[in-house]
This record gives sequence, structure tokens and C-alpha cells, in this order.
Amino acid sequence: MNVIKHFVNGQLFDGNSKRKGKVFNPATGDQSSEVNFATTTDVNIAVDAAKKAFVSWSQKTPLFRARILFKFKELIEKNSDELTKLIVSEHGKVYEDARGSLTRGLEVVEFACGIPQLLKGEFTENVGTNVDSWSTRQPLGICAGITPFNFPAMVPMWMFPISIACGNTFILKPSEKDPSCSMRLAELFMEAGLPKGVFNVVNGDKEAVDAIINNRDISAVSFVGSTPIAKYIYENCAKNEKRVQALGGAKNHCVVMPDADLDQAVNGLMGAAYGSAGERCMAQSVAVAVGKIADPLVKNLSKKVEALKVGPGLDKKSEMGPLVTQAHLEKVKGYVDIGVKEGAKLVVDGRNLKLQGYEKGFYMGGCLFDQVTKSMRIYKEEIFGPVLSVVRAKNYEEALKLVNDHEFGNGVSIFTRDGDTGRSFASNVQIGMVGINIPIPVPMAFHSFGGWKRSLFGDQHMHGPEGIRFYTKLKTITSRWPSGIKSDPEFIMPTMK
Repeated sequence: MNVIKHFVNGQLFDGNSKRKGKVFNPATGDQSSEVNFATTTDVNIAVDAAKKAFVSWSQKTPLFRARILFKFKELIEKNSDELTKLIVSEHGKVYEDARGSLTRGLEVVEFACGIPQLLKGEFTENVGTNVDSWSTRQPLGICAGITPFNFPAMVPMWMFPISIACGNTFILKPSEKDPSCSMRLAELFMEAGLPKGVFNVVNGDKEAVDAIINNRDISAVSFVGSTPIAKYIYENCAKNEKRVQALGGAKNHCVVMPDADLDQAVNGLMGAAYGSAGERCMAQSVAVAVGKIADPLVKNLSKKVEALKVGPGLDKKSEMGPLVTQAHLEKVKGYVDIGVKEGAKLVVDGRNLKLQGYEKGFYMGGCLFDQVTKSMRIYKEEIFGPVLSVVRAKNYEEALKLVNDHEFGNGVSIFTRDGDTGRSFASNVQIGMVGINIPIPVPMAFHSFGGWKRSLFGDQHMHGPEGIRFYTKLKTITSRWPSGIKSDPEFIMPTMK
């Protein structure tokens, strides 16, 4: 059995624990590897390595760090097929989707390559007579990232390239369900010339997470996952005086107005709801059909959901792959059962899908509900699977209120031909990321990613300008040099003249 270890201080590290987790190939249902789970001692060893590396790494010029990032970017591009296949083999998503997610992570590396420009401070000459003032951004120290299974390359790369470019050292705790891609990225970063101890990977479960939270040498923690865990990490990191950004769950709505281009809306919903088997924090899991468009929307969606090509991620004909684990498959099927019991109309039922030759794989077909109401659990809770719920609204005002009343505020879209409606929606919707005729409004790397309400705990979003601010602390210097002019002591609050 292949054993996945940790990556600490520039080399593979067994760790001290006898506990291991199982890693599966979701397409076949077979176990492919086992992964060592880190103990608190193992995490502390990684922290010690990062702490030693920080002394010299933080003193490197931004240009020096950028040149290593440029080499890392080249190595990711050179090894993109290998990295993509690692994602497919442990997560299950189809090849092109996996490659696209790797590209979105690579874009953050490209953004971080501009760190000499991004770290430029501000300078004001003569804020007072012969007094100058300027501000700089300096690294925090050791930062950590705790990332989910659904994007084993992209989400870690939202974090560590920017943090490291800013002069920090970094400890990554990837999902124990698909850790191989993170391990390979660490090896490639070393190949690019990154010094030992600057980037470390520790695998594990809650013990490793709690060790990160409780280690006082770690200055900041970034997290993406469910809302209960995001809240737990936010609260406990705060108790340990850490800076924290914790992205939680989502229930992303797609409002389809009566004047929308129906084909555009249906195709957008198909990709956004069933791409990556719905295992995306930006998946559109609720379609809000406004007025007369509801019936044709459901009719057209049902035909496409029934025709959805489900299969192994490496099969070029597959449009949707398996779910990540058997346990998660059963959880998603359980939500479909709940929806039926709650009285929603199950228009397309994908629970009993079986693929010849892949009977042990973690597959289900797409599911489509109609007549869903806001009181149902399948509307309130994040399912994180290929399940789309259609909620009917009488008018725009009712649709907007429905979106704004939900506890999550991650992403939302509206399909309309009316510019006034689109502008009004973008201005008044209480959601962090908004798309207008765009089904998955994920910002580019030079903007920032994050939701509102219970989809984000913390003050700053990820990557982009917000990422630079999160991974640095501001220092302001005010200076005056002796001029030979004598002055007397002043016992008042200094003011500039």
C-alpha cells in the first residue's frame, strides 16, 4: 500500500503517529493509499522548522522571492498533466474540470510573482516641517492553511503562494481525503529553489488542526470548509491571539428572471450545479425561477439532467465524475431522501445510478427538485452534491428577499436581459460575490474571494489585494533629522506644522 507521509523542512517525514487514514480512488471505490496522521508533536516539529526558516526568508528581497515563484509557476505548467491526474485520482472530478481548477490556482501564483510591486508602501514628504512619514508591509511570521477536499490544488494555492511571497513561512494541512497533490506541489516548490522549512505539509485530522490552533508560534490561519468548522477555527484562533480568515458553507442562488435567455440560464445552471458533482463552495444549488419562466426552466433543466454523462474522471466523455467518498455519497443521497419526505417534487432522481465496470465507484446521477420552499432542509442546508433545487418566486422583490434572508452569503447570480434589474440586484443583494449572467462568479486572482454572513468568519477575503493585507502587518515610520535648530521640550500631543 502506498503511504503518504508529511513534508517538513524540505523532505519527507514519517511522523510519530501510528494512526493513518484511507485514501480512495472514487471512480473505482478501491483504496489507493494510506496517509499518516500527524500528532501534535509532528505539527510542532513543522512549526520549529518554519520558525528557523523565517529568520532568513523574511529578510530576502521581494525580488528574490518573486524569482523563485516564477520558477515554481514554470514547474506547475510543466507538470500540469501529472498534477491534474493526481486531483482526478483522489477527488474524482473530470479531467478538464481538474485542470481548470489547477489553472485558477496557478493564476494566484502569477499574481504573487508581482510581489515587488504589491509590497510597495506609501510615502509622504513633509507631513510636518522637515518631517517625513511612510508605511511598509512586513511579514507576520508563520502562517498556516487548513484546506478542504474539493479543490486539492486551487484552494491551497489561494493561500501559500501569497503568504510566502510576503516573506512568511507556511504550514499546510490539506484534506486527508486527497493529500497527494499538495505533497507534489511542495516538492515542486523545493525544486524551484525554495529554502528548506519555508513550506511544510502536515497531513491529518482534528488533532493536527487543534495543534495548529494551539501553537502560539503560528501567527495566522486560513481555512476553507463547512460553517461549523469555520466558526470553531475562528473562535479558537482568536482565543490564541491569531489572525484568522475562515471561509464557511454556502447555499448559492441563481435568480432567473422572466426576460432571461433561457438557453444561457439552463446551460449556466447545468455547469454550476453539476460540475465537480456539486462539490464546490460556489456551486449553484438553488435556482430561483421568477414568474412565468419557471415551467420552461424546469422542463429544459430536466432534459439536460437526465442526459448528464456520468463516469470516471479520466474518461473524456464524462461530464460529471463520482463523489469523493462512500460516506459523502450516502450523505448526499440522504438529503435527497429528506427532500422527498419534505414534499419537494423530485423531477429527476439520480440516486440509483450504476455504471457497468465501476459498480464500487462513488457515483450518483444528477438530481433535480421542483416546488422547494424556504422552510425545507434541502433549501436551508448545504448539500455539497449534484442536487439542484428550484424555488419559485412571484417577482423580483420576492426573489431578492429570498436570497438576502438566507444565512449564507457566499455567491449569487442573476440571469436577465434588463440592465436596470442587473444593476439593482448587484447593488442590493447581501452576498459577497455576484454574477450577472455569469453562473459561477469566482473573482480572478487580482481581485479577492470571499462571502458574507455565515460564509465568512474574519475581516478579510482570500488572495488578491485582501490576501496581501491578511499576510502582512502595517508599520508606519515618522522621521525628522537634526537641523541644528534648538527646541524646547513639548508636553502636549504632537501636531504637525
